Amino acid sequence: MPLTGKPTPRAQRLREPNSLAASANRIWGMILRYWYVIRSSWPRTAELIYWPLVQMLMWGFLQSYLATASSFAAKAAGLFIGAVLLWDILVRSQLGFAVAFLEDIWSRNLGHLMMSPLRPVELVVALMAVSFIKLMVAMVPVALLAYTFFGFNVLSLGLAFAAFFANLVLTSWSLGLVSTGVVLRWGLGAESFAWLIVFVLLPVCCVYYPVATLPAWLQPVSLALPPTYVFEGLRAIVLEGRFVTVLMLKAVALNVVYFALGFAAFAYFLQSARRHGTLVQMGE
Repeated sequence: MPLTGKPTPRAQRLREPNSLAASANRIWGMILRYWYVIRSSWPRTAELIYWPLVQMLMWGFLQSYLATASSFAAKAAGLFIGAVLLWDILVRSQLGFAVAFLEDIWSRNLGHLMMSPLRPVELVVALMAVSFIKLMVAMVPVALLAYTFFGFNVLSLGLAFAAFFANLVLTSWSLGLVSTGVVLRWGLGAESFAWLIVFVLLPVCCVYYPVATLPAWLQPVSLALPPTYVFEGLRAIVLEGRFVTVLMLKAVALNVVYFALGFAAFAYFLQSARRHGTLVQMGE
């Protein structure tokens, strides 16, 4: 097209910074950037798979041993492996979100992003998409190996698995928003918070045991967490052969609330970081 020619409609849309097309273009650009970082480094890809694989093998072999010594363990075949796979969905998705954000800080790129036309909501959407991509890279091979080694097919859970997966991913994004917001406000001194926040939930969201196992005073805390209903739902399917819809509805309702609070916290901490001038001071 000649330099003096009339711009095409698509070019005109992309020139409007607040247009939907321009927003989608910026999000796609961020996703490509993160994807190139993953693709260019095989150690990064190996690290995504390593820990889920080690946990799956450890719990899988333990369950195989217990199944030979306990009738209950034999009846609950797949319970430990299923719980491990679901827990790793939560962990890998949250870390995928947080680490992608931290890489921008480590590379001293965050200040440049915040001075670009990229809006906070577009950054969040890009981080969510990258978190999902990393989750697929990590969990698909591990799920295939779980079927190969132990005969556990996570897809055999059917629509229940889709409900479990969606709720855990939503929880992970809420945690990712809060953890990255804390790092935004207090800098890399709070980096460990992004790595550890999800593991605080491990004892109270009842991954490997029912809520009734917890002390009475701790049970309301557990029931206020969406993952608790996912793992209770998994036990209902494995032990009783039934999908409890009300558990998933409670998880969805809690996730909507927590995601809204997480985004509000992220936006608040971002504004606070801008006011205090810490965005351009972050780095290794």
